Amino acid sequence: MDNPEEKPLKPPATGVTIRAMRASDIEAVTAMLNLPGFRHGTLRLPYQSVEETRKRFESMPQGNVSIVAEFDGVPVGDAHLMRLQGRRSHAASIGMGVHDDFTGKGVGSALMQAIVDTADNWLDIKRLELTVYTDNAAALALYKKFGFETEGLLKAFGFRDGTYVDAYTMARVRL
Repeated sequence: MDNPEEKPLKPPATGVTIRAMRASDIEAVTAMLNLPGFRHGTLRLPYQSVEETRKRFESMPQGNVSIVAEFDGVPVGDAHLMRLQGRRSHAASIGMGVHDDFTGKGVGSALMQAIVDTADNWLDIKRLELTVYTDNAAALALYKKFGFETEGLLKAFGFRDGTYVDAYTMARVRL
């Protein structure tokens, strides 16, 4: 492959390929973001438009990483690494999600492996941070599998389906 940025990692049992997100993915990613299960684990509102997704993708600051897990030519998961600035340039925040039909099939692990590899081996990130709803058992298990530890509880962090929900702050620190 001529572009090392698009070199796929060893695919998991699901047969997905991890690659950089492209502008041509915007419609499929927007459809995924609007799925009820995907949205349930995020702060996203229902009915996100293609234009909103495109604007967020196009305004992503340099140095941040946006990837997708692709199956049969269609994105089935996405992840983002947002590097912090100044005296926190050693840290990055991450967010990710998996298509409702692909949860529990290794897609999240493949995305997380790619993000952790990029942070550790290409950007020398010492601290990866995230927030996760306390009731998202699958995400909590995934993050713990990759070395994330709970650092705090954020009460009434988000409003979802008519009620306030708590979240954990988690981090993976590599000194």
